Amino acid sequence: MSDEIFNEVNEDLRNERMRKLWRQFGPWVIGAAVVIVLVVAGNEAWRWWQTSQQNNSAEQFVAALDLVEEGNYEEGIAALNEVEASGAGNYPALASFREAAALAQQGKIDEAVAAYDGIANTQGDQRLRELAALFAAYLLVDGGDPLAVTQRVGDLQVDGHPLRNAAREAIGLTYYQAGEFEQARTQFDAVANDPAAPRNLAQRIGLYVAQLESQGITGTDAAGASE
Repeated sequence: MSDEIFNEVNEDLRNERMRKLWRQFGPWVIGAAVVIVLVVAGNEAWRWWQTSQQNNSAEQFVAALDLVEEGNYEEGIAALNEVEASGAGNYPALASFREAAALAQQGKIDEAVAAYDGIANTQGDQRLRELAALFAAYLLVDGGDPLAVTQRVGDLQVDGHPLRNAAREAIGLTYYQAGEFEQARTQFDAVANDPAAPRNLAQRIGLYVAQLESQGITGTDAAGASE
């Protein structure tokens, strides 16, 4: 799966705009993936079958999203489970992410974390495993357990990793929630000192740092923040 696909999944899962995206672009956004290999006669017959299967999965996925967005969580999650079990292409993976998000929307944080952990432990695509781990980490921030968060996203902090600054934010927020303000400042400084940090994230980090400074936490050199 390409970086472009990963970025689409990342953005739209976090901003709850997936329904519109899939209706507009259909299965072509997430690309072609062969789920069931059939012995058919002729190349054109194969292409027709592949497109038909993914279109069916797209329709099922959108219908499931509609149920969730209408607040019919039980029916929506059941429909997402069907996509996970029998969908084509990348729709099963997307359904698993949306199911975890639906659990979080209902306030079932432990179940949502478990769902994301399940994706992180079983998904074949490394980027999606890392994304699931990051979402679980964000859900765990309020628990104030830096170890639980670091176990999930600590490895993402390496220089050059596309999720390094999101991981640092999650870890820093957890340290703050735990009252470990110096450690939180170290994580936030690492983001602030990274010229590649996204603007919206840098703006949030600026607010965190300002809050810490108002508490007298001045911070230190962030050179070792990602160790």
